[in-house]
Amino acid sequence: MSVRVGVVVRTRERPAFLARALADVAAQRFDEAEVIVVNDGGDAAVVDDVVAGSAVAERTRVIHIAPGRGGRCIAANTGMRATEAEFVVLHDDDDRWHPDFLEATVAWLDDNPADAAVGTATEIVYEVERDGEWVEGSRARFWADMQRISLTEMVQINRAVPISMLYRRALHDDVGWYDETLDAVEDWEFYLRVLEKHPIGYIGDRVLAYWTQRPDARGDDANSMFGLVSEHRRDDQVVRDRALQEWMAREGTGLPLYLAGMEQRLSEQLDGQLRRMEENLQTLRGDLRREIDAHQPVMSRLRRVRARLRRS
Repeated sequence: MSVRVGVVVRTRERPAFLARALADVAAQRFDEAEVIVVNDGGDAAVVDDVVAGSAVAERTRVIHIAPGRGGRCIAANTGMRATEAEFVVLHDDDDRWHPDFLEATVAWLDDNPADAAVGTATEIVYEVERDGEWVEGSRARFWADMQRISLTEMVQINRAVPISMLYRRALHDDVGWYDETLDAVEDWEFYLRVLEKHPIGYIGDRVLAYWTQRPDARGDDANSMFGLVSEHRRDDQVVRDRALQEWMAREGTGLPLYLAGMEQRLSEQLDGQLRRMEENLQTLRGDLRREIDAHQPVMSRLRRVRARLRRS
């Protein structure tokens, strides 16, 4: 079988999720793919058993990282370096795909050679625990209004997740690997580097990727959205500060100082407007209460009249 896609699955101490992820790959209509499972410090024997029992065992390689030697970015880079496939994708062990995901994204990149990558419309699947298993509770569209993957929007906030993004492996030779100094937001930081140089396509007419979230999960079952909240906030600032430092080293402090001052003034104006709105609301509430109190005697008399009429 020829291999065009390398699917990198990061996992650690989550055999049930790993089994589900491998079944997800097996369900793809496009099968010219190899799987690289990167065990990020978990029990090696357990991971090997899960892979051996999967439907994709014959096209799966397992790489074990010793405890304490890995991390999210190291695991991602380890898997990417292990494949020579034309296209690659990060399929974290708890996320899922529509069976058409690989077929549609590979076809897009074949048809659009200028695009370095392609993302797809995505749904958030909120999972709840029932009888010891995590099952779907509800769904919501992720960035339902998104029309394209835009650098303008991406600098504001990450609008893509790894499960939704197939890209050309040659990008790592062009823009580098995932930043191993980060504990979170490594995908966003990588997309920013890509978008500085290349367009990323977008398949928005149908949902092909499912990003699972478990707000109530703790420990190994938690996903990074909730389990690494402080790391996300810190590394978001690290990425932004680093980019600002690079810009200021070239251009000076003038524009950042001006923009920061404008933001501060706008923030103060907004705070003032909100205070005035709250004061007006309190005044209206007081006026309404006085009106109600003023009409209470009339209302009481009307109720007494109604009561007498009912008795008569």
